[in-house]
Amino acid sequence: MSSQIQKVAVITGASQGIGAGLVVGYRELGYAVVATSRTIAESQDVDVHTVQGDIADRATAERVITEGIERFGRIDTLVNNAGIYIGNAFTDYTEEQYDSVVAVNLTGFFRISQLAIQQMLTKGGGHIVQITTTLAEYANSNVPSVLASMTKGGLQSATKALAIEYATRGIRSNAVALGTIKTPMTEGYHETLAKLHPVGRMGEVKDVVDAVLYLENAPFVTGEILHVDGGQSAGH
Repeated sequence: MSSQIQKVAVITGASQGIGAGLVVGYRELGYAVVATSRTIAESQDVDVHTVQGDIADRATAERVITEGIERFGRIDTLVNNAGIYIGNAFTDYTEEQYDSVVAVNLTGFFRISQLAIQQMLTKGGGHIVQITTTLAEYANSNVPSVLASMTKGGLQSATKALAIEYATRGIRSNAVALGTIKTPMTEGYHETLAKLHPVGRMGEVKDVVDAVLYLENAPFVTGEILHVDGGQSAGH
């Protein structure tokens, strides 16, 4: 087990893209990391513990927190990064698509956040961060997004509620609302997606990591929805 002084971050959806970038960012900050996704490989870094599983499954959330405590002795931060986006016209969504988006975006957040906060309370504090989307607040006629807006918008509301509920107990809660970020999921669409942002380009994984680490190092900031969206939230 690592030193009890070393802080520990749990990151969901950590096998690629933003999640993988967050693992690197927190390691550079000196944190040990518990990283989870359905396809994540074992890490060669002794301070990164990986857990394979579907975050929508309650048992996965329980394994992530249990193994994190067994390996590192504490949980200081949870980044709820795992998420699904399916772009369809509202009337074209299927029941299966609805179930899959709700399962990952909401159910996946719920249980692991409960368990992480319980651990944070035993240590007298902690930090929880949700990765959401600007589309939850600022709809775009070019991007059909009802399921993403519904579920990620729910996370933004939960972010503020958690911030207030735990404000006097040392636990902060924040969110980062994204525009479109260059990840393996957006390959082949960069030119089109760049036009959605007033700055004329897509975001980089580093932009997201920098925002999350800013919040990590900002002890007076809680209940914040930090927009990392190339100006989308300011208008077009």
